[in-house]
Amino acid sequence: MSHTNHPYASIILRTCVAALFLCGWATSWGQSPDKHKQPRYSKYFTDKTLRVEYYRVGNSHWDTIELHGYGSKRQWAGSGKVLLDPFDYGTYRVLVKDRRTGKEIYSRTYNTLFHEYCDTPEGKDSVARMEEVVLLPWPKAEVDICLQKRDEHQQFQTSKTLHFDPACTPIAPAIDCGRISHEPTVRLQYNGAPRKKIDIAIVPEGYGPFDIDKMLDDMKNFTEYIFSVEPFKSRREDFNVWGVLQPGESSGITDPTKNIRVNSTVGASYGTFGSDRYLMTFYLFQLHCVLGSTPCDHIVIMANSETYGGGAIYNFYAISAVTSMSPHILPHELGHSIGGLADEYVEEEGSYADIHKTPYEPTEPNITNLVDFEKKWKDLVDADTPIPTPPCTLDNPMGTCGPVGVYEGAGYAAKGLYRPVMNCMMRYYAPFCPVCTRALNAIFDIYL
Repeated sequence: MSHTNHPYASIILRTCVAALFLCGWATSWGQSPDKHKQPRYSKYFTDKTLRVEYYRVGNSHWDTIELHGYGSKRQWAGSGKVLLDPFDYGTYRVLVKDRRTGKEIYSRTYNTLFHEYCDTPEGKDSVARMEEVVLLPWPKAEVDICLQKRDEHQQFQTSKTLHFDPACTPIAPAIDCGRISHEPTVRLQYNGAPRKKIDIAIVPEGYGPFDIDKMLDDMKNFTEYIFSVEPFKSRREDFNVWGVLQPGESSGITDPTKNIRVNSTVGASYGTFGSDRYLMTFYLFQLHCVLGSTPCDHIVIMANSETYGGGAIYNFYAISAVTSMSPHILPHELGHSIGGLADEYVEEEGSYADIHKTPYEPTEPNITNLVDFEKKWKDLVDADTPIPTPPCTLDNPMGTCGPVGVYEGAGYAAKGLYRPVMNCMMRYYAPFCPVCTRALNAIFDIYL
């Protein structure tokens, strides 16, 4: 993709979405779910976590799934009330069914690096084999784990069904953790039991054995960056933040553009998919091995580098370099990885410029093509506001969003896609707008 001067442009943080038709119900974008329609956790699950590791193999024309193995964690940190995902975010979905009755008892949507690979020139024809991991509550009885993918009509189709029997399916560390020593986990912020809070785990990357003091200081700073902006700031008591004290063999981050190679903890690198600032890791098995039994609903990788960069994928992980721009980068990243939010800036020359060109409404909550705007943020737009909305001038573009409307230019495209405000955290260094704030708060609510 070509470089632009936009601060986020070379950190493509896409969060593709999918409609939750197969579970029999769904909510509008950004609306809180009805917890009373959910399966009862204690009936189907124990307090442990099941880790499913697999490879996704293929390209933009086809893909298949190869199981790598199962692992376990001591406790389940996810929601114990909202088991079926009510939000329309994620190109992929894991759906768990009770094998005896066929009842759907758990689901979560997510996105992957593989999906982004398919939108690159190499992904059109070259076959890739990429690691993926899903975490599930530990079932009490036999279940079918359905790994699903959206089709061209935005509905989920099952790509692979895994039969899991807690009584006899082999459970072992799914990979050899090698030099991972499972150092202690530090409580950077603790507000209550993981099952009743939103747990963020910070994984240090690129810190050597003599960087422990810097690692701890950076973790504390990252914790403050998370809660420096709304709606995270006012919801701070709903979060726990954990730091994984796992140094690597040497300091720094791999950067092929500078011919720098580092044997770091989780193998993060700049230059992902040819974008200099796109900082990601493909080693998902290693990442979850480093996490061990650390409670986590969401993962932040803290990269020890002064070079601007980062990235995030919905319900996958977020990563940010440790730079003077981190207070701006990290909240934007979390908008993608936690909130399922789309980028609102324009980058028509980039590799992903056509990603939202579809006959259907883009299902990220903060962009629209007006195909079905009733399901988006129309309720937040004043009745006398024209749709589309003419652009206006902001006195302080970094500090204000402007009035809610329907402004053209979003999702990398200058025409045909619209955003809620003139400026937003998902566009350029402004606060999260009312639409993004509502979407984030609705997701926070499912964990409490």
